[in-house]
Amino acid sequence: MPSGCIILLSCRFIDLLHEAPLSGHREPRSIVGGTLYCILLAGYAAVAVSAPWIFYLVPDMIPPLLCSSNVIILILTGIFQQYWVHQVRKVRLQGYYDFSEKLKRLAQLPFATVASGVASMLLIIVWQPLVHILSVSLLLRIAIVVEAICAGCFMSLYLWHIHKYNSLNGHPDILRSLYSALQLQPSSSLEERRYYDGRFSDQQMALLQYQRENIHYLSEEVLRLQECLSKYQRTDVGSTPQADLAHLLASRDQELRALSAEMNQVHSELQLARSLIDEKDSEIQRIRVSNNQYIEENDRLRAILGEWSARAAKLERALEAEQISSIELRKNIAKLRGQTYKDQNT
Repeated sequence: MPSGCIILLSCRFIDLLHEAPLSGHREPRSIVGGTLYCILLAGYAAVAVSAPWIFYLVPDMIPPLLCSSNVIILILTGIFQQYWVHQVRKVRLQGYYDFSEKLKRLAQLPFATVASGVASMLLIIVWQPLVHILSVSLLLRIAIVVEAICAGCFMSLYLWHIHKYNSLNGHPDILRSLYSALQLQPSSSLEERRYYDGRFSDQQMALLQYQRENIHYLSEEVLRLQECLSKYQRTDVGSTPQADLAHLLASRDQELRALSAEMNQVHSELQLARSLIDEKDSEIQRIRVSNNQYIEENDRLRAILGEWSARAAKLERALEAEQISSIELRKNIAKLRGQTYKDQNT
């Protein structure tokens, strides 16, 4: 009996040299919420299309009812979005960083689509008195159908990614950054690595969270093994299964210490990256201050240049006036000389 239990315990463990603990215990994500939301959108679009037949007794109430129902859909979409964000956070903690980034963008699109639909309905209500192409009811129903189709497409894409995540068999993508760029490329500048795609610090933080989850999982495994070891020590004193369990416990403890050391290393690299970010931010701040000083000096020089230009224009006008008066004076002198010459001849 103890030997069979030890075989089962051994089968449940995986070698950390080839796979991280959490990658073998990945929890699948539910698609029930997304499916219910798609059904809700389909029903909403169907009601919008058949509104003239459903509310044929009160046709004047169709636009208010459609607008009110769209606001309710917006509120429900916000509630569903919180659930999807929680799912994305769980996927991120499982070590699938790039996958969670895709899911995060997809989870935000339905709410943005419904909000755009609400804005378009508001514009239709506002501009309808000035534009008489179609009726208000028809325009609102068209906006609702387009909104439901777009939101449904985004949610279907999100559900497809969730299904793809549930069927994944590979390692978490965050493990690719386990040996960071600070170690792999010491010749490259830290500034280029920090600002490459703007995700270096974020990836290090995600890796740190994943390592914490691994440590928590391994701590639970160590406690469970200690309980099993104490139980088998009480039942079978001096048997070989105790030695096997002790060996398993020691190996798990060693793996836990290795993961703790790796987490400390990642944490130190994250602190280094943050210090580099702060240094670059301070340098950018100094450059902005110098740029502002240059702008002020440039404005002052422009003011001086404008003043000298005004003075030069005044001097040019005075010179032109002086030249005109000199020409007039020469003409008068010539006339006087001619008149004097005539008087002398007479």
